[in-house]
Amino acid sequence: MERRKFVKSIGLGATALYIGEKAMTANVIPSNTNAGDGLPTIIFPPLPFAYDALEPYIDARTMEIHYDKHHRTYFNNLINAIKGTPMESMSIEEILKNVSTHGDAIRNNSGGYYNHLIFWNNLGKGSAVPSVELKAALDKTFGSFDKFKETFNNAAKTRFGSGWAWLYLNQEKTLAVASTPNQDNPLMDLSPVKGTPLLTLDVWEHAYYLKYQNKRADYIDAFWNVVKWEEVNKRYERGV
Repeated sequence: MERRKFVKSIGLGATALYIGEKAMTANVIPSNTNAGDGLPTIIFPPLPFAYDALEPYIDARTMEIHYDKHHRTYFNNLINAIKGTPMESMSIEEILKNVSTHGDAIRNNSGGYYNHLIFWNNLGKGSAVPSVELKAALDKTFGSFDKFKETFNNAAKTRFGSGWAWLYLNQEKTLAVASTPNQDNPLMDLSPVKGTPLLTLDVWEHAYYLKYQNKRADYIDAFWNVVKWEEVNKRYERGV
């Protein structure tokens, strides 16, 4: 099925969201638009790939449940939580940067909504690699690309319970790796990890348990086969 690509302002840069031709209007907040483009800010977009597109590394059934149950629930809960408040007219990054002034429902569901958008868009199959500029920055910060992967893997493996691993640009515009608990992310004002997200990995059990059971490390290793470096490269270019 052909898809139309819309580029929306998410986080501190532009994230490509793929909106299918049959996207339901129920998944859109029609009153919340960005000046100049007339498109909704907070939407629930279809995946940018088929459920089975990342086989054998991420199985189709897990992807279907993860997207259509878990992510959709965060979106629906966020819409309900901001209904009738000034946040209805805010972008997702505006909500996140002041999330400490809101309750847990906003913190958890805005994070769950945003984090999955980043996650889906940094997944895909292909031969792309880090750009020359990003590779040089990774080498400078971590010593080598393999050392970066080792650092990222360790952050993902050692995150106790549920959460996310991140490659991000910190506030000094240098690369860093960390993990956050639950649905927290580097855009949140209350997070000790602050900066521009470049690459993320979901380590909640629902992201991998059907295929990998308790073998989180195997899931993390498989992740590197489906990183869409084109998207990560674009985020890095915008971030610096």
